[in-house]
Amino acid sequence: MRSVIILGSSGSIGTQALDVIRANPRRFEVVGLAVGSNRALLEQQAAEFHVEHTAVGIDEAVQLVRDVDADVVLNGITGSVGLAPTIAVLERGATLALANKESLIVGGDLVQRLAAPGQIVPVDSEHSAIAQALRSGTPDEVRRLVLTASGGPFRGRRREELVAVTPAQALAHPTWDMGLVVTTNSATLVNKGLEVIEAHLLFDVEYDRIDVVVHPQSIVHSMVEFVDGSTIAQASPPDMRLPISLGLDWPHRVAAVGRPLDWSTATSWTFEPLDEAAFPAVALAKQVGRAGGEYPAVFNAANEEAVAAFHTGRIGFLDIVDTVRAVVEGHEASAGELTVESLAEAERHARRAAQERIAAA
Repeated sequence: MRSVIILGSSGSIGTQALDVIRANPRRFEVVGLAVGSNRALLEQQAAEFHVEHTAVGIDEAVQLVRDVDADVVLNGITGSVGLAPTIAVLERGATLALANKESLIVGGDLVQRLAAPGQIVPVDSEHSAIAQALRSGTPDEVRRLVLTASGGPFRGRRREELVAVTPAQALAHPTWDMGLVVTTNSATLVNKGLEVIEAHLLFDVEYDRIDVVVHPQSIVHSMVEFVDGSTIAQASPPDMRLPISLGLDWPHRVAAVGRPLDWSTATSWTFEPLDEAAFPAVALAKQVGRAGGEYPAVFNAANEEAVAAFHTGRIGFLDIVDTVRAVVEGHEASAGELTVESLAEAERHARRAAQERIAAA
């Protein structure tokens, strides 16, 4: 039986993780739960799963990780605030089931230095798919990684057609049910840009060997192309319980966490090139990833500010990525080794720069 701490247990990832554990009581034991603010739900979850150790807020979550022994910690927190818990898990020596991509992207080299080989297990469906496919060959046999993107609610639209889209339209994702920031990031494809950086950090593959392809059906979650011309794809109906279950017990599979594909029914899967003129976030993310250092933190922080401004009517949809680009290009990185403090200062600077640009819009 694996002991589990769930950070962000009130969110989409956290509640689905509890679904997996609820269905497999002899395989997993919840020993800790943390939420951002939803005390009522936390109390219900703690009562159902007989959890003694709980936390509210980031500081308490970090302390929970330090104080409670667990085999695996699922970080399902949203945003770069998840960095401190990620560091705490790595220092504690537990397996990190990582759904909080921002902490790896923002932390970059700092997180990589702390992580033991195999200690981080990705929970994003795309990176879980790549991790599964990579078991088909050795690192030297990998030619490229191919991340799939649904295309979001605006797939097929030209840039000029995106000028007047509304927050409600941006939140109408055709496949996944996610929170406000992640869903908006999927509409701008900032999320896919972040996933490209994450793929580079997780799998040590150069940016020019990481591609994005639009796959509206969201059945093939990502692919690995090998040097012999073979491509291994991981396919399943869109259900986060599958990658969550692998994150909790990697590399073992948990039975009946999701439904299989119905191969008796005629169906079609399509793949389209990414329109980088309409959706420049992926190319910008690769630029940021190559720069490294503080720049991914700046990219992420500026985006969070721009998304908030979009949803409060202060800027338009296209202004989100334009704001991020301006802040990234105007940032001057500090000298010296990355630390939690230097990254926090870079984020604060990026947020101020984004706010100033938004106010002047």
